[in-house]
Amino acid sequence: MSVVAIVGRPNVGKSTLFNRILGSRRAIVENYPGVTRDRNYAQITRYGTPFVLIDTGGFEPASEDRLLMQMREQSRLAVDEADVILFVVDAREGLTPSDDEVADMLRRCGKPVLYVVNKVDGRSQETAATEFYALGVERLYTVSAEHGRGIDDLMQAVIEALPAPAKVEAGNSDETRLAVIGRPNVGKSSLINRMIGVERLVANPTAGTTRDSIDTPFIYNKKRYVLIDTAGIRRKGRVQQKLEKYSVIQSLKAMERAHVVLMVLDAEEGVTEQDLTIAGYALERGRAVLLVVNKWDLVKKDQGTMKQFTEKVRHAFKFLPFAPIIYVSALSGQRVSKIMSEVEKVACEFNRQVPTAALNRVLEEAVLSHAPPLVQGKPLKFYYMTQTGVRPPSFVVFGNRTTGVHFSYERYLSNKLREAFGFQGCPIRLKFKNRSGRD
Repeated sequence: MSVVAIVGRPNVGKSTLFNRILGSRRAIVENYPGVTRDRNYAQITRYGTPFVLIDTGGFEPASEDRLLMQMREQSRLAVDEADVILFVVDAREGLTPSDDEVADMLRRCGKPVLYVVNKVDGRSQETAATEFYALGVERLYTVSAEHGRGIDDLMQAVIEALPAPAKVEAGNSDETRLAVIGRPNVGKSSLINRMIGVERLVANPTAGTTRDSIDTPFIYNKKRYVLIDTAGIRRKGRVQQKLEKYSVIQSLKAMERAHVVLMVLDAEEGVTEQDLTIAGYALERGRAVLLVVNKWDLVKKDQGTMKQFTEKVRHAFKFLPFAPIIYVSALSGQRVSKIMSEVEKVACEFNRQVPTAALNRVLEEAVLSHAPPLVQGKPLKFYYMTQTGVRPPSFVVFGNRTTGVHFSYERYLSNKLREAFGFQGCPIRLKFKNRSGRD
């Protein structure tokens, strides 16, 4: 998935532009309880093209202020990750020495850069914006992020500048792709090395050793699998900062190609908000999920340690009640062998197809046990259910007033399907459609 980064000095309107492109003042909508979203990035789609948009803090090249240094480093990291860069300047303030320095840095990055002159609300600002041609650019994009002026032309240019989507090789129809995701330095590469029994990937305690996603094909129990290791982010210099949000972008890219997600957690650090963010995206994409708690050998234990830790994990990941939890140590190999046996089960469930007759028996029993609530004082009736797809298992329920189905009843039906057919490790997609009783 392509990445577009918005960079520029402080207070030039980067966040306003971010929200304008997104179409909302909220960076990410929290669709699932317990999932925290970072407001500095979002996945969006324009003209049928999906991409990740990153908002950054202000970029002050010469400042020695600690906060501004951190913001500067974040901007550089965003540039490293991006495929296209939007360099935003302020028409009201005019060209500044800082703009010159940022533009010089961006010229050396070798990536497409669109020069965006913001706060152009009328003819006078349009004329003043021409001074930015002194940066040596062929075209300026004059916009008003606050009022939406010029945004359509800018977005058209962004889409044209994005690289062609990478083609995902279909591979064998029975091939299962596993994305190993998680925050930097939770032991993803070490875990893969232990799983396949060779030092396939460089494992290093420094956060961000892995820079690119690496595919490792292998065979387990005569079945084909591909392990996808996700890149971390390298810390630069002595600037201390939180870089985990960039691991989310790498995880998003990996999940686009995966069927099953191994969500790796650090047993010593416990569950963090970033863990919830990454796992939430796996759920949104309909991926099967296993929660892999690594570094379990480093935790001081008593008889109740695992039970208590499991309760904490279940509470934090309450939006993934179906995901198995495996406690391992990539360093010692403890329980690592159990991962693939669980993956086998989950992959089987992910592809499970249920006969329509069996589905409708479950639907009938569920309705008899607990009738759906009235919709505007009128009864809601379900006629039948059918499966429409796998990876993830997807179903359609036909009825007479299905637009009024409450989310709690949808969850009830999902639980009934799990009780009857399993679907361990898999999200279930339920859709409701109106159909007359005569049909």
